[in-house]
Amino acid sequence: MRRLLWALGLLIVLAGAAAAIYWQRASSLMSAAGPHLQPVTLVVKPGATVRAVLAELETRGALADRRAVELFLRARGWPQIKTGHYEIPAGASPQEILRQLSEGRVVLEALTVIEGWTFADMRRAVEAHAQINVTLRGKDVAGIMSAIGHAGEHPEGRFFPDTYRFAGGTTDRDLYALAYRKMADTLEAAWSARAAALPLANAYEALTLASIVEKETGLASERPRIAGVFTTRLRRNMRLQTDPTVIYGLGASYDGNIRERDLRTDTPYNTYTRGGLPPTPIALPSREAIEAVTRPLETGDIFFVATGNGDGSHVFSATLEAHNAAVARYLSRLRGARLSR
Repeated sequence: MRRLLWALGLLIVLAGAAAAIYWQRASSLMSAAGPHLQPVTLVVKPGATVRAVLAELETRGALADRRAVELFLRARGWPQIKTGHYEIPAGASPQEILRQLSEGRVVLEALTVIEGWTFADMRRAVEAHAQINVTLRGKDVAGIMSAIGHAGEHPEGRFFPDTYRFAGGTTDRDLYALAYRKMADTLEAAWSARAAALPLANAYEALTLASIVEKETGLASERPRIAGVFTTRLRRNMRLQTDPTVIYGLGASYDGNIRERDLRTDTPYNTYTRGGLPPTPIALPSREAIEAVTRPLETGDIFFVATGNGDGSHVFSATLEAHNAAVARYLSRLRGARLSR
């Protein structure tokens, strides 16, 4: 009996020693470099448990001993982890991995909204992005504006063109709301710093004109001067006579070519047949286009036409005679280019 008790005591001591050794190993393992020599991608889905994530990490080769990590966490407490798409750095320790998951340091996705796009262009890009949670598909534009808290507003021009970075699973609604706020802030700042006595009644008119400048500008440095042509025309009660507004008014019927009959076909956006600004913006203008419109460079020029140099530049003119001569030179250059092909 005495020998049995001695043997039992020895087993308890040995078990305790083994547990202590294993605990010490688990503790040291938490801060030791992981076995993975390359970054590991990991997707934590909603409702995933820490145990399930640890099992996935072990399968992917990022944990040397999952059970040791679980032992440590049972003693010290289980962390709260956030959903998302992660990239675990090569050699990251279990402690570093769990900290990354707890802090939600996910891989950021990107969406680039290009200046000069229409809202329809932006919407197509949003709905085609694999990492955006599309919740507004099928809604009309009025429904989208209502969903982001701006019911009754026309969407054109209201969203800032930029590269947006976001966590996978972000909703389209959140992205639209973010882009709307950024455009509103940009427009407010530019309008507050506007030049005196602009022929624009409010910031929305500035946004509308900025969208035209965006579509007319091929060379960034010319934005203020092109804006100046349009503000000079507005001061003189001249029609803007700008092709991009006509094209926007044609909508789906525009086939890539603008014809003389298109310039004569009246729509709310035809600035050849109607005076003043069109009823809404025609595109998403850049910050630079908005700033150009609120601080235009007015030189007395009321016309411009492409040079045909291939760099997006224009010839500016203060008289119809000078403009007609510039147009003739442009057409001659185009004919010469065709003949040389």
